[in-house]
Amino acid sequence: MSELCPGQLLKFIKNNTRIQEQDDAALIARYKISGDLEVLGQLYNKYMHLVFGVCLNYLKDEEQSKDAVMQIFEELVSKLKVHEVQNFKSWLHVLSRNHCLMAIRKNSKNTTVSLEDTFVENTEFVHLDMDDTKETKLTVMERCMETLSEEQRLSVDLFYLQEKCYKEVADITGYEMVKVKSYIQNGKRNLKICIEKNSSE
Repeated sequence: MSELCPGQLLKFIKNNTRIQEQDDAALIARYKISGDLEVLGQLYNKYMHLVFGVCLNYLKDEEQSKDAVMQIFEELVSKLKVHEVQNFKSWLHVLSRNHCLMAIRKNSKNTTVSLEDTFVENTEFVHLDMDDTKETKLTVMERCMETLSEEQRLSVDLFYLQEKCYKEVADITGYEMVKVKSYIQNGKRNLKICIEKNSSE
């Protein structure tokens, strides 16, 4: 994690008008070579409104969501240097979601239970006979989400956890509608298999 304070980080996000607009891959490559936070700031600024939307959807609090946006940028400072990212927008969405889930887990067990219950009901996992605690079930779910392909994971997350329709998922991800439906169907099946397997162990 960076040792920079939030005010310094915010400066790098906002103060990037001098950098010529480049595509994500070019900005990532440039940042990995230079470590220039202004380059990272330009990249992040393109999607910061989406990150805030994800955080607000999970945290249900505007101020907490604003703080999370800064914390996620701080995570990017180190994580983007070591991860091979093919689709930054999708990868950032997953990173933001995971950050929020961890924040929910730390701050409120009741909220965590609510999130897990919603997912279980929406994905028809109610029939699964899990005797463990809600916290353990959420952990299993998160671990199984990570076993999905990036396309399946993002589509399932948007469709079930964020309750987006097929068209909204397609608009956010850039995937074709037929692909979105396939990713959701296959992702749900793979997730169900993984959860059943882990709950029986």
